[in-house]
Amino acid sequence: MINFYSFRGQVTMINDFFTGQNGEGSGCKKLVSVENSQGELVNFVVAPTTYFVDHVMINVGDNVTGYYDGNAPVPLIYPPQYQALIMVKESPTQNVKVDFFNRQLVSSDGQLKLNISPSTQIVLTNGQAFTNNPANRNLIVIYGPTTRSIPAQTIPFRIIVWC
Repeated sequence: MINFYSFRGQVTMINDFFTGQNGEGSGCKKLVSVENSQGELVNFVVAPTTYFVDHVMINVGDNVTGYYDGNAPVPLIYPPQYQALIMVKESPTQNVKVDFFNRQLVSSDGQLKLNISPSTQIVLTNGQAFTNNPANRNLIVIYGPTTRSIPAQTIPFRIIVWC
């Protein structure tokens, strides 16, 4: 099971990431540097398999959240360098939560409960409809307002099933 960790901040640099000798992989992977409000820096390796919510293009100066597997091995370097699984460009009109949701559709950290409505779009990462129950899965949830309860409850706009 993936243990999603995240880092949020502003993109300070985007460069090509070379994976081998003689320029192998040139242009296929990017190294995205992100700095948070406390001045902490993280480098994300963004591969062709990295999922960008809403398939947006990110640029230097954008506020983003990068999600990575907290159980995956990482090189012992500074700044830390993580393989980005999911990238989200921040938007004032929507919230995004990436987590495992149990059979009651409560996130693994107990902070968000999903109340699915007929208007909630449930899709796969390739945009195709997901017709099974989204419970007990890793989900990318795009939502708006929540209740002030614990856990907060919301009717999501869209759920992306991370298979």
